Amino acid sequence: MALVQYLNRAWLEPGAVKRLSRELETLGVRRPLLCTDPGIVASGLLDKIRAHWPAEAPFAVFDATPANPTAEAVRAARDLYREQNCDGLIGLGGGSPIDLAKGVGLMLAQKEPLEELEVNRKGTAKIGPLPPLVAIPTTAGTGSEVSIGAIIITDDGRKATFASRHLVPQVALCDPELTLGLPARLTAATGMDAVAHCIETYLSPVDNPVADAIALDGLRRAIRDGALKRAVTQGSDLEARTQMMTAALEGALAFAKGLGAVHAMSHSAGRLKGRNLHHGTLNAVLLPCVMRFNASAVPEKMRALAEAMGLPKGEDVATAIEKLNREIGMPASLGEMGVKRDLVEDLVAVALKDSAGATNPVRATAQDYRRLYEEAIQGSE
Repeated sequence: MALVQYLNRAWLEPGAVKRLSRELETLGVRRPLLCTDPGIVASGLLDKIRAHWPAEAPFAVFDATPANPTAEAVRAARDLYREQNCDGLIGLGGGSPIDLAKGVGLMLAQKEPLEELEVNRKGTAKIGPLPPLVAIPTTAGTGSEVSIGAIIITDDGRKATFASRHLVPQVALCDPELTLGLPARLTAATGMDAVAHCIETYLSPVDNPVADAIALDGLRRAIRDGALKRAVTQGSDLEARTQMMTAALEGALAFAKGLGAVHAMSHSAGRLKGRNLHHGTLNAVLLPCVMRFNASAVPEKMRALAEAMGLPKGEDVATAIEKLNREIGMPASLGEMGVKRDLVEDLVAVALKDSAGATNPVRATAQDYRRLYEEAIQGSE
């Protein structure tokens, strides 16, 4: 097992969920609200978690987290928290339920409207201590269980970013056994989210050598050591699942450095109504285009990425990502995902305002984003 003492306590081991009751007791939580989604309930994972909480103890559940958490869903969960007199939170699932739980904490603890707390409105400094939160990830991707951030769709349809050290869950129980039943396609998509975090964090111009080392290690585990492909093709491989959960955690630990244009673009596309585009899949498709855009500005860092990925001499990062995407079943283009050219101007306008773009090694202009979206819509074929 490994105890990672960063900004929180993160237990990373098969069977980590057995620590739930003890960790809640340590936090002084007697009546938690567990935030999750219908898929987790249907899979039986919620029952596995309940087994590690005393049967006689109160345990409220909000299981209506949408694929991308919304302010409306956060308010509904907050109201349930109050109705049930809860005193702490559990986020169980992928990044969405964990981010929703963070949003509940924000609404409970802060007087300001949610929109006033987002990064683009310089709301980080307004965020103070929140109710205790234990995060239990069931995917290896977002790393929300150890990150300072949360993504919530506001009432006006924007995919807003919130960031503060107070948003880091006090405890993360990272149990790779919970990911064993994850379908191959979702394993691939969430895994590429972790890969994107490692790559974009490393390319960020913010100086943080420790974060750089963590990001490169996550990339080695996922790609050079083959954990991502093995987790996709051999879903019951616990060692591969463990390595991917480690890579996801490392990507999120590191992205306090900031992300980049891939995330600015995927956040914009992810808010498109009626399409329900998966964030990790969007990142996978956008990565090659953005890597080619960045390559000439940071040649030494691109070589370090290629080395960490274990690429043959002469193979560039963008081409390697395209190849990996094909091997794990990711779409070849945004067009294949239903994103058409008539949406480009809207996508560009939102991407320009996204805070993730501020730490891309090349500051993308509207013209740059327009070209990148058009390339991604067409794809490599």
